[in-house]
Amino acid sequence: MSDPVTRVSILRCDATKFALLREMMLEAEAALRPGIEAMPGLLLFYAGADEATLSLINTSVWDTLEHARQLDTFQPMLDAGKRFVAAGARFERPIMHYTALWRFGPLA
Repeated sequence: MSDPVTRVSILRCDATKFALLREMMLEAEAALRPGIEAMPGLLLFYAGADEATLSLINTSVWDTLEHARQLDTFQPMLDAGKRFVAAGARFERPIMHYTALWRFGPLA
């Protein structure tokens, strides 16, 4: 079995937009979760917010790069991205895909 791939999508915003975008991220789960959970190869998915850096992330772990890239064409995710941009988000591009160099911990 190959090492899993961690996909990281980062958005940044101005301080005045952070609370709104954080709330939008919380609300986006309902629309995104069913389709993402049904995708082959998903191992873990989480979203996070860091007010200190005015950033939010979607991070997911997949069994292969091919499976991680399913999100590139997942229409509900693309639609959500457009809503976030319209509300003031700036996405870092390209989206990053990391293969593990080493790992440890209970889930390793």
